[in-house]
Amino acid sequence: METTAGGLVTDRAEVASLDDYHVGAALDGLVDGSGYWTDKGALAGIERTGRYLAGTWDPPTPDGGVGRAGEGSWAPWFIGRIGTVALRAAAPSTREERRRRLLALLEIWADGPFCDPAGRIRTGLVRIAEGDPMAVRDERGAAVAVGWNRDRLRKFVDLRTGEADAPSLGVIEEVTDAPRGGWGSAEQLRRLVGLVRERGPVPWDHQAVAALREGTGMGRAAASLVLAGMHVRGRIPFLENEEREILRLKVAEAEDGASEHARLTALDRLELLADVLPEDPAELWEPHGMRGVAERIAEAWRERYGRRTVVPERTHNAVVELQMLRLSAADFCAAFTNPTAEPGLSAPVDTWIKNTDHGPMVSDANARWDVARFEDRLLSIVPNLFWVYAELPAGDLVREGAPGLVRVFQERLNHPGLLLDAGTLDREVGASVAELHERFGYQPYAGPERLEVASIDDGLTVVTDGVVDRRGHLSRTRLYFRPAFYGADERSRALSGARFDSRYDRELGLVEWLRGPDCARIMERIESAALPAGAYETNPAASAPDVVARVAGGLGIDEDAAALYLQLLALSAPTDRSVRTWNGWKPARHQKAAAVLVERGLVVEDKRPRAGRQLFLPGEWIHAKKPYQPMEAWKADLIGVDRSYNGLLESPLPLPTRTLPELFAHAWALVEDGAGPSL
Repeated sequence: METTAGGLVTDRAEVASLDDYHVGAALDGLVDGSGYWTDKGALAGIERTGRYLAGTWDPPTPDGGVGRAGEGSWAPWFIGRIGTVALRAAAPSTREERRRRLLALLEIWADGPFCDPAGRIRTGLVRIAEGDPMAVRDERGAAVAVGWNRDRLRKFVDLRTGEADAPSLGVIEEVTDAPRGGWGSAEQLRRLVGLVRERGPVPWDHQAVAALREGTGMGRAAASLVLAGMHVRGRIPFLENEEREILRLKVAEAEDGASEHARLTALDRLELLADVLPEDPAELWEPHGMRGVAERIAEAWRERYGRRTVVPERTHNAVVELQMLRLSAADFCAAFTNPTAEPGLSAPVDTWIKNTDHGPMVSDANARWDVARFEDRLLSIVPNLFWVYAELPAGDLVREGAPGLVRVFQERLNHPGLLLDAGTLDREVGASVAELHERFGYQPYAGPERLEVASIDDGLTVVTDGVVDRRGHLSRTRLYFRPAFYGADERSRALSGARFDSRYDRELGLVEWLRGPDCARIMERIESAALPAGAYETNPAASAPDVVARVAGGLGIDEDAAALYLQLLALSAPTDRSVRTWNGWKPARHQKAAAVLVERGLVVEDKRPRAGRQLFLPGEWIHAKKPYQPMEAWKADLIGVDRSYNGLLESPLPLPTRTLPELFAHAWALVEDGAGPSL
């Protein structure tokens, strides 16, 4: 029985057709899980829940219930935070099929009790016995169960009409008053819905994106996504071509921007954007309407998360092209500009080994994922330190921050409580803890919880046996180490000799390199300020002018041609675009230098897949599949790149052993000694 004159919004044909599994996609990132969002009827369930609580709708039968309304997170989260949904509904980058569903939800919300500032609404968890009703109502108010049954615990929402508590569905385990106030009155919601339908979505303002980026330190892509209502990557396609064109984002930029805020929860996103829309939604269509939104988002962001240093957009975009899996470009850059403010680097990390369904694993003592965040930065940043040194110009904020970041890494690695994964045991050394006592001793690992497998702990190395999975497979014995105690002693040699040599188990090698002389010389080179601001170390005319002069004199060529020859000899990927950037050359100057090298027979002209250049050293060319870089065999030997069993380059670039001036000098010395590239 309906008791409201207007009837249910979701009974209208045009709304009922929208009430399907696409509602979940429209709300992606703003609700938890999938739950009932993949079914029909989520919008109707939300509307009936609100109308039932308000007493304006009754189920067709007494035990008919109010219907399913997605997973239960919407009830406690959307109340007082519906402004986030409104922002997404108005954004031009929201595809129309999603916008229509969001507008329908806003219309439903405006007709219900959830945006009534006088409504006394609570949400929480209730324990419901089997057979008990999922909705109750009397003169005190009403309560409705929402979400899934987990151990007979259900999320609920109730509304009381007087001073007494609303009737209960069962034993209340947890309860809190729903937030009130803020943006999203019934009038504001109806006005925004009407304006979007009348005028179309809000015009996109790239200056607003720039203001948000400046106010927070986000990357441009991340700022664009936040301003558009916090799109996330959970649904494919993440952004269609038209959506990316509105935001002026390439595919890689959009993916990186989404990963920048991947750690934010759905509730984080809702709270951040809940009150950023103007009091009168019509202001959004004014010339600078979105800039006001950007300023309010920036203020809310700084209150919650602080402000990162804004790095040059060219630097951020160059980091995006690295396509790191563990870190966004913004996280990468922030580690250089303010390392002690970053997760995993801000304080020493205490870790221990705990039991899991997949066997023993390292966890930080406070279970805050600090060790995972530290490892993310160790594994992503250290292999790219040479790239930062070589391919960012002198004076760049990220490049200048490298020595300080290295010192922070070294401090964290010197903390005795830090355990890192050293990889798997080499089967030639042994297959289990029982076979390793002679190498590592007999003392078992003693942590906060007793391990379910055999273990050894010699103070530096912890060894744990593998576990049998559900398929009956025994995992390999694993090694862990405390980097604070790793050095040149007998225990360290025992660990190095026991570890399976795999390019995927790199923590030990990274620790060695960070503490070694090669890293120290590279950081000293950055701190020496030997390069003028804006110059690149990859330009030997700037970084090694004496070597360029020797090459020019030895070969009888001009210095431009000599510099280009050194770049082709020593650099892993001297693409035409990169060379012109590093050297500050126009195409004509580049072509003139290239012609000299071709005429002298020092290089050959060719077209080769994924090379990005026209000039090559004579001799064998080694192919490689993405993400690895093809290059000349002579050069691969020079910088220490190993070939795989099939002759291809299928391993990452090794950690450097020389600064670039040293590498340029070494390459030329080989040529002078008659050991240079040849056919």
